[in-house]
Amino acid sequence: MLKNVKRSLDKIAKSLESSHQAREYLIKNTRDIVILCSQSIIAVHKGDLKLARKNVFMAKKLLAKYKKSANGDLVRYLVTPEQEIVEATSLIFIVEGKPIPSVESIGVSDESYILGLLDCIGELKRLIYDKIRMGKTSESVRFFEIMENLYLILYPFATYDKIVKETRKKLDVNRILVEETRSALTEEIRRANLIDAINKIK
Repeated sequence: MLKNVKRSLDKIAKSLESSHQAREYLIKNTRDIVILCSQSIIAVHKGDLKLARKNVFMAKKLLAKYKKSANGDLVRYLVTPEQEIVEATSLIFIVEGKPIPSVESIGVSDESYILGLLDCIGELKRLIYDKIRMGKTSESVRFFEIMENLYLILYPFATYDKIVKETRKKLDVNRILVEETRSALTEEIRRANLIDAINKIK
């Protein structure tokens, strides 16, 4: 009476085991992509763009390799490594004064692209603060304009929070980051103008 059930369950078990192994493989190996992208971002902040580009290139090669193992529902395990690639790539292009690449040119999912750009806003804040400390106000202003405009064009995607998870949460955090950065930059500009005015009087 249960022979059909047993045969069906045996078949299902084999399919699930195959999916489980593929999932474990992706989770374990895509960590290398995340690490490479983190190292790339650190290199950007240290001014080593050559190393930053190298690490992203290596991360993209690994992603292309692991995409072959991601079919069906397993694709969702590529979202995090993909968004890390978007974040690092975007930061590099911004620092180089180039337009941020399109979703097609980076070769990631729409969800990963949005989340990666949202994460990039936080790195821009860090970049701006570094420039402020170095007294490079004009560069700080340029990066802030990109940061603010990036936030503004991403804000409408809060509507799709149920589809692209964490979008609204990230946007809420980024709104605070933008305002904090604006205040810091405004204070620095006023301070620089005051010092300039005092020096002119002298």
